[in-house]
Amino acid sequence: MLSACQPVKDIGGCHVLGRYDRYILSQLVVLFGFFSLVLISVYWVNEAVDLFDSLIADGQTLSVFLEFTALSLPQIMVMVLPVAGFVATLYIFNRLIGDSEMVVLQTAGLSAARLLRPVLAFGLILGLVVAVLGNFLAPIARGQFIDRSQQVQQDMTGRFLREGQFLHPTAGLTVYIREITDLGEFRDLFLQDRSDAQSETTYTATRALLLRSETGPRLVMFDGLAQTLNIATGRLSTVRFEDFTYDIGALIGDGGFRSFDLRELPTWVLLTADAQTADQLGQGLAAMRLAGHERIARALFVIFPPLIAAACLMLGGFSRFGVWPQILLAVGLVIPLQMIWNAAESLAIRNVDLQYLAYLQPLVAAVLTGALTWLAMRRKRPRRHGPQGVPA
Repeated sequence: MLSACQPVKDIGGCHVLGRYDRYILSQLVVLFGFFSLVLISVYWVNEAVDLFDSLIADGQTLSVFLEFTALSLPQIMVMVLPVAGFVATLYIFNRLIGDSEMVVLQTAGLSAARLLRPVLAFGLILGLVVAVLGNFLAPIARGQFIDRSQQVQQDMTGRFLREGQFLHPTAGLTVYIREITDLGEFRDLFLQDRSDAQSETTYTATRALLLRSETGPRLVMFDGLAQTLNIATGRLSTVRFEDFTYDIGALIGDGGFRSFDLRELPTWVLLTADAQTADQLGQGLAAMRLAGHERIARALFVIFPPLIAAACLMLGGFSRFGVWPQILLAVGLVIPLQMIWNAAESLAIRNVDLQYLAYLQPLVAAVLTGALTWLAMRRKRPRRHGPQGVPA
């Protein structure tokens, strides 16, 4: 139990007060780490299922799958950490009340504002972590994720060309490869092109290689035969070749231009964007400005949910039936804050002049925290008694 159960004359000392801060802060960090691990694991599994279907099922290796899941973690952490901090605070203060430690601290003369000091420190640390993740790590990881996605899409060997199977990568094309060597050489290739409505061409080759060029990937076939069937006349013509180059850029659908995602752009680019920059990136100016302010606002907002949770629980006292009404009150106050963000986003994303509505959510959360702290301080604290039972 907390060492605050010492004589009253020692409770007022700075040493014991510092010990209380360290005790609460250490408990919050431990529980926060536990809940973060659980929630991140849940989100990660959900993300991993989709990545597994799109990567492993298309012939990519396990290392590529792990790389993509690692690159998705910063964005998952930005979403999960505020929830983990809120739940950890509810758990810790519920335990303090259930073990009567909160009663001892209040009896010793600690005000609600004083009891909330370690929670404020925890919220500031959490806000700093979310700021680093949201403004630096998550955009970098998102950019690498998109770059690697395009590289994987252009990896014909991994995506389309699998040995021993007839594949139909796009309409009118059929590919079969008997064997793919460790060096990437294809043995006994069959390629049928029916993209032209007037003719049908079938290529067979004993060996083939996939090469990259400035205009896209090309398939170089050796020692093969090309058979072209004219659909209208039914005439079949054959050509033997020692080497033949076939442009297979249509197989991967490479659009050439790399589109940008708002989640990968640096915060300063979003905040300083103008109409010309938005047009060049193919994004709306209001959406870009809002995305930049939203990253800062999110880091500010995550400071307050732990304070709201702790302040709500201090509104009640010890009860053998628990503090479920206070817990439900805390949850009921946090949910409308998300609704405020949704409403602000729907307005600001259509009008660049309303971009500062992104800060409405943390502003309301700060006002709500102040009001709950004031109510907790007005709540009548347990009275201390002297040695003879006379109120001190």
